[in-house]
Amino acid sequence: MRVLAVIHGPDVRPEVFADVIAEDGHELIEWDIRFRGAPASSDVDAVIVLGGEQNVGEELEHPWLHEEYAALRRWVDEGTPLLAICLGAQTLAHALGASVRPVGETLAGFYASELTPAGEDDLVLGVLPQRFESFNANGYWFELPPGAVELATGPVPQAYRSGGSAWGVQFHPEVRRDQVLGWFEGDETVTRTLDELAVELDEKLPLWQEHGRALCRAFLAAARS
Repeated sequence: MRVLAVIHGPDVRPEVFADVIAEDGHELIEWDIRFRGAPASSDVDAVIVLGGEQNVGEELEHPWLHEEYAALRRWVDEGTPLLAICLGAQTLAHALGASVRPVGETLAGFYASELTPAGEDDLVLGVLPQRFESFNANGYWFELPPGAVELATGPVPQAYRSGGSAWGVQFHPEVRRDQVLGWFEGDETVTRTLDELAVELDEKLPLWQEHGRALCRAFLAAARS
């Protein structure tokens, strides 16, 4: 399969997901929408939209967000298998008519999360344990788009499915250790120190990456079918 990864910066790439896509023999196409605009063609088998430091509501600073909203609506309308992560889940929710707004603090670290009954039965989210600790790195959160199904809960809504082929997750299932520490270096909105975050990553990231690999493979399997 040809898998398109929409990125919003050099430090928010597919990471662990890229490993899985390559191991399973698929083609990964990275697309930095900030400079290239939205892809004009939908000639791909699946789309992953990743995180970023930008936010819904910052369209004056980042006018390409309008192009992303339009592309997301097109992929949903066409039934293109879509997995949107963090900022991606927020832009997808906004594109589909939901509210996206600040949390009031910056979440940084692992948080208790839980699948809903619909999440347990979901083709993609259902590969996760019913209760798990998910890695969050966000200062915004989304409400569910109209008609969407909530799949996981946590300190903020954690996951939803819109229609039969579009998933949004607030947590980051794709991350690596040094990538995360780079995000929060010098970030004064985070109350935790980098040392505290590093200790938590060393303890919890290996299991979380196993869950991330399983989630990626479940999405790819759903896209194939």
